[in-house]
Amino acid sequence: QVQLAESGGGLVQAGDSLTLSCVFSGDTFSNYAMGWFRQVPGKEREVVAAISRTGGSLYYSDSMDVEGRFTISRDNAKNTMYLQMYNLKPEDTAIYYCAADWMISDVPMIDHYANWGQGTQVTVSS
Repeated sequence: QVQLAESGGGLVQAGDSLTLSCVFSGDTFSNYAMGWFRQVPGKEREVVAAISRTGGSLYYSDSMDVEGRFTISRDNAKNTMYLQMYNLKPEDTAIYYCAADWMISDVPMIDHYANWGQGTQVTVSS
């Protein structure tokens, strides 16, 4: 059974940086496409960024102004995915979730993930 555990959230000021981590267990990590999502109260959960099994292909949301500020990466030797967030803005405040799904091809997935973590809160004050 796949389990995902996020960490690294917190309360920061606008302009600060944070790095979120997602530790994967229960199967072979390198067989899974991974993604970061976020959700604010009253809105649907949305994809922030996604990464293919090998890390060779990335996706960033084009509706959130994250490309250039956020960097998704993974370390298959450590069973861990990361989201480095720079120049954080108050509108980045949300619960951030990691997600995983088994993939044959080496492409990012942006929806329909089968496995989810519990989420970590990121709050950015102005």
